Amino acid sequence: MKLETVSLNFTDEQKRYLEGFATGLQISRVGRGLGGSAVASKAIAEPVGPDAIHLTAQNKVTASGKKLADQEKFKRDLHPFDGYERLKEQAKNNTPPSPADNFRWRYFGLFYVGPAQDSYMCRLRMPNGILRHWQLSGLADLAEIYGGGYSHVTTRANIQIREILPRNSVALIEGIQDLGLCSRGSGADNIRNVTGTPTAGIDPQELIDTRPYAREWHHHILNDRSLYGLPRKFNVAFDGAGRIAVLEDTNDIAFAAVEVKDGFGIEPGVRFRLGVGGITGHKDFARETSIIVKPAEATQVADAIVRLFIETGDRTNRLKARLKYVLDNMGVDKFMTGVEEKLGRKLVRAPADAIAPRPVFDRMAHIGVHKQKQNGLNWIGVVLPLGKLSCEQMRGLAKIAQDVGDGEIRLTVWQNLLISGVRDENVALAVAAIEKLGLATKASQIRAGLIACTGNKGCKFAASDTKGHAAAIGDWCESRVNIDTPLNIHLTGCHHSCAQHYISDIGMIAAKVPSANGECDEMVEGYHLFAGGGFGPQADIGQEVYRDVKAEDAPKTVERLLKAYLAHRSSQDETFFNFARRHDGETLRKLADAELS
Repeated sequence: MKLETVSLNFTDEQKRYLEGFATGLQISRVGRGLGGSAVASKAIAEPVGPDAIHLTAQNKVTASGKKLADQEKFKRDLHPFDGYERLKEQAKNNTPPSPADNFRWRYFGLFYVGPAQDSYMCRLRMPNGILRHWQLSGLADLAEIYGGGYSHVTTRANIQIREILPRNSVALIEGIQDLGLCSRGSGADNIRNVTGTPTAGIDPQELIDTRPYAREWHHHILNDRSLYGLPRKFNVAFDGAGRIAVLEDTNDIAFAAVEVKDGFGIEPGVRFRLGVGGITGHKDFARETSIIVKPAEATQVADAIVRLFIETGDRTNRLKARLKYVLDNMGVDKFMTGVEEKLGRKLVRAPADAIAPRPVFDRMAHIGVHKQKQNGLNWIGVVLPLGKLSCEQMRGLAKIAQDVGDGEIRLTVWQNLLISGVRDENVALAVAAIEKLGLATKASQIRAGLIACTGNKGCKFAASDTKGHAAAIGDWCESRVNIDTPLNIHLTGCHHSCAQHYISDIGMIAAKVPSANGECDEMVEGYHLFAGGGFGPQADIGQEVYRDVKAEDAPKTVERLLKAYLAHRSSQDETFFNFARRHDGETLRKLADAELS
């Protein structure tokens, strides 16, 4: 502020005082996110501290005349980690959060899910999806005392506890920390639970044990506040090339173990092949970069990618804020050049023929008894009913792991878990104990690949009761269709695609559909149905086959499609995926509808 033009008869000393006073006010406004000119922001009050990278990105948006998304304003007005006393006060008074606080408390893993449930859901984080038996038992106690008496295993190899009244929210998340676990940063605009190969360290075919790398990245996130508050959520996965697929190419950063062959001018050995920008709910897998990363450098590379995303991600439009859209705008090559600038060095790129073929995963290895690399030991994949566990079952599984396993519980992205380290002579005992809990270690091809998100019984975004309808599909089809090949059927409740419907053999996304005769006066729960999605070497996005299928008609619709596959597959060996990809959506629909007769 210059006062030469002020008409009042101030002395030079008085003018200098007023200039300093005005400058102080400007600094205060910028620090609190209240605006001011872009020039003044840069020249006078450049943000400092762990949140500076985010404030700087937000300032660029406002300086350009654009409006920040509401969530960006929430973060700017009060950083969630500075609001813990407010959360405690709300818990003391059993007060539901405001919309702004509902967003903020997700930084602590708490999601208020009203009106679906007048309560919180708490999502944990555990690197590589592995926890100890006493931690699972402790979570059962917490779910019983503070929640609804059950938990859900999720498609990020994670656990959710639901039906947490506001008064119990703080006690729950602090109880989780008492167990040596945490929920910090498991929601909102943060780096989510770090997934890895569930059989890491015990898998006969793995190229690398992902546990130390997932753990390093996990703690790197937890202990650096500047890595919270990204433009949007962010997923990272480590696949060690074991028998169970991790779906790493659906993540923003995909580290896939590969073996680099000798003779290509690159040091041979096991590396992580880097993919970026996966978000299959938006119909995109992680893009290939040809970059290979030494495992010990994975955290450093991931950190540089995240920081560039913080600087370049969209903070005005939540629908376009994921890394995919930065890559769409910049291009992968330009983005990775920016990553190299942050690292201060070039990354190593390898031609495709320098990479040895990866071991093939087994689509049923997450279910049943399987030999470990350690002689005489086995892992047992437990079938969970669409990921749900009662507290009694949680405690029972924990005791089985303690008594006849190695004490570990390993969660998978297929909404189930493994008990590892079971000696050969104890396998039958372990299986009998699992069955005594009302669970199983065997499943039909339909049940083994049946996955559903929470649905509208526990999520305000979902348009249908996905878990209930998935169970109905399983009940109906299992006794009517003899499927003899691995099959995935995924039901998701909304565009967030938590159940990843686009990459399933049969994928269904919930929608409100006309009740009857195409009339729109009454809308009911229903689905759009896709077929031919795949993952891993067969990565592909499913194509729409049916639109506006009423939920009550979904089981019979799936039945007809499966029977059309059995009737028209080219051979006994043709998978449903290959069958579906041989036809377009209209042809698949006609083949299925012909099964009505």
